[in-house]
Amino acid sequence: MITETSPKAESLTEVTPEWEPPMPPTDLIFDDGETLESNRHRIAMNLLIDSLYQHWSDRNDFFAGGNMFIYYSSTQAKNRDFKGPDFFVVLDVDGKTDRQGWVVWQEQGRYPDVIVELTSPSTASVDIGEKKDIYERTFHTQNYFIFNPFEPSSLQGWHLQNKQYQDLQPNERGWLWCDQLGLWLGTWEGNILQESGVWLRFYDSQGNLVLTAAEREHQRADQQQQLAQQERQRADQQQQIAQQERQLAERLAAKLKELGLDPDSV
Repeated sequence: MITETSPKAESLTEVTPEWEPPMPPTDLIFDDGETLESNRHRIAMNLLIDSLYQHWSDRNDFFAGGNMFIYYSSTQAKNRDFKGPDFFVVLDVDGKTDRQGWVVWQEQGRYPDVIVELTSPSTASVDIGEKKDIYERTFHTQNYFIFNPFEPSSLQGWHLQNKQYQDLQPNERGWLWCDQLGLWLGTWEGNILQESGVWLRFYDSQGNLVLTAAEREHQRADQQQQLAQQERQRADQQQQIAQQERQLAERLAAKLKELGLDPDSV
């Protein structure tokens, strides 16, 4: 006996959708109007960002940001109970993409590889407590550092080993090695944007300070000025030599005349 399939049953079979997980909210905010702790904190953040982009000016496979929201879950996005770190780096991503913030589910699930929190007395307990736990257990961020721009000896750092943070040990200069960036993090005393202080800076593996674009341009201008000064000194030396040769020729000519000889015929 041949039975016919009900057209209605076929229709139901065709249109029944597969289950898909709920999408995180799309109405995300990227600016809550809050500023950093102080002007020094703002300068310290931009100093890290600018110097890293200058150091890797020939690369576009990373993204570095700061004081930006990082959205990593639908719950967190709805509650907006987490704001991103003061400085972070994500490696092996398209650095040319324009981003207002870092949205993990739009970035193939990528989390920051390196995070720096510029801490203060009002944020220290969160930076070394709640945030450190998130970076360790949820983000699995390989290198995490904290530094108070008003406390030169406050630098601390950790690296992820067996899914747990282990203390980084400083070298003889008090610097901490960031293996994800291949750079040292250490302090440097000087004037930045008319503010003197002890700043958190990058150093390369040879111990050289990683310069910002402005510092490199200033260094280039100094080098050009030194070269110009050396050229002027060489020109002055050549002029002195020429003058000495003329004076010697004049004395020789006078001596020949004293001897009754014509200098032009000698």
